[in-house]
Amino acid sequence: MDGEIGSSSGTLATFQWGGTISAIFLLIMNRTGRKSSMQTTALVLYLFTSFPTVLFKILRGQFGCWVAFLAVAANLFFPRTFTVSRFVLFVVTPDWIANELRDSMAGGIFCLVLGIILVVNEIRGMGGLSNWHCNGHCFGYCLGVGFLFFFTIYYLCKGTW
Repeated sequence: MDGEIGSSSGTLATFQWGGTISAIFLLIMNRTGRKSSMQTTALVLYLFTSFPTVLFKILRGQFGCWVAFLAVAANLFFPRTFTVSRFVLFVVTPDWIANELRDSMAGGIFCLVLGIILVVNEIRGMGGLSNWHCNGHCFGYCLGVGFLFFFTIYYLCKGTW
């Protein structure tokens, strides 16, 4: 019984760290490529669900409040550069929603749906499957999405229902 609990928390940690690294990599790829607002929003929602617990608690605390305040202030002067609504999500979401979404299989299913949305949006952005021209940026994005799916499916398969 104890081995199952340890492996479950190990699976959660793998999902949180691997998913976070993949999502941050995809955010960087998105901001250097097409700069799709919908993909950025989907990735931030994915990060909200899969962010490692230690870092999530720091962002939900006093430090996160100050960063959110500074982000809102920066948005007043540079509205195109600083999009506040995406970061404020980490700070102002009610605890019961954050805990239920992050500590249950519903969060893994939510991340899987977000991954599918990312793939569909990327295919649409490239002009469909008939206009498929893959360069280095496209290959990197596909690799990042593959890892995103890997960590999410691994969590869903190995996690306890």
